[in-house]
Amino acid sequence: MSVRPRILLTRRWPETVERRLTASYDVTFNEADQPMDAATLAQAMRDHDALCPTVTDRVTREILLAEGRRARIVANYGAGYEHIDMTAAREAGLAVTNTPDVLTEATADIALTLILMAMRRAGEGERELRAGGWNGWRPTHLLGQSLSGKLLGLVGFGRIARAVAQRAQAFGMRIAYHSRRPAADMPASAYFAELGALAEQADVLSLHAPGGAQTRHMVDAALLARMPGHAVLVNTGRGSLIDEAALAQALSERRIAAAGLDVFEAEPQVNAALIGLPNVVLLPHLGSATIEARTAMGMKVADNLDRFFAGEPLLDPVA
Repeated sequence: MSVRPRILLTRRWPETVERRLTASYDVTFNEADQPMDAATLAQAMRDHDALCPTVTDRVTREILLAEGRRARIVANYGAGYEHIDMTAAREAGLAVTNTPDVLTEATADIALTLILMAMRRAGEGERELRAGGWNGWRPTHLLGQSLSGKLLGLVGFGRIARAVAQRAQAFGMRIAYHSRRPAADMPASAYFAELGALAEQADVLSLHAPGGAQTRHMVDAALLARMPGHAVLVNTGRGSLIDEAALAQALSERRIAAAGLDVFEAEPQVNAALIGLPNVVLLPHLGSATIEARTAMGMKVADNLDRFFAGEPLLDPVA
């Protein structure tokens, strides 16, 4: 009888995915469902054939090159892999996979949720009501903005951004975008080669760019200064895209109207300057948080593991 590969899941996954993995592998579960420290992750690399982290695990060089390493693949539960030291992974000859394409609809839904909440000041209204501060309807109470006719500026124009555009158009929004190159299926007038030019025109600026050194703090004080005073900023991409201190100052001074954030640079810590502001909607990274999306993510990991241990080409290799 052959020995089944040993794999470690750094967090609990949807039950149907865990059952599938248990049928094929010797699985170590994180029963406490708490973040694992670097020493534990390094030991997992020695004790297992595969490490299956999530986007909140910092998989550093020291972990990937742990002495006595047994693991041969890092099968990431998530589309983003900026938390994995890819240079070290390549040096170690490790396969790395991710879970693209299955988060699109869920993340687009959250982006539209944030747009609606920020534009219509729904977060402010709910907090007021729960605190007992609402004293009844009045004509000028919490006046927000309609989506119809507004220009939605999309930063990045991949699958998720396109899905957001489709939803926004149903609300009567106009679409513009910034990306490395224009899309063949979009009007030439919708493309902005310079991000700042788009920021000046957009009523809502929604971020869908990848993380990394090139995009870190792409929304900084200078870009925020170019946005109209009524504009709304939304981020469902990567927390590192925004200089959060600069955003907090712009919001507190009402230099932009509002923001909606589902991701943060130092998750799970949120910049304290943002917490107390009434005109920002803060969600705890719910972009892919539907049972359908999270199950599909886990099944992608399982598919990649199956192929790896069968010696077949990987579905979603990133290294």
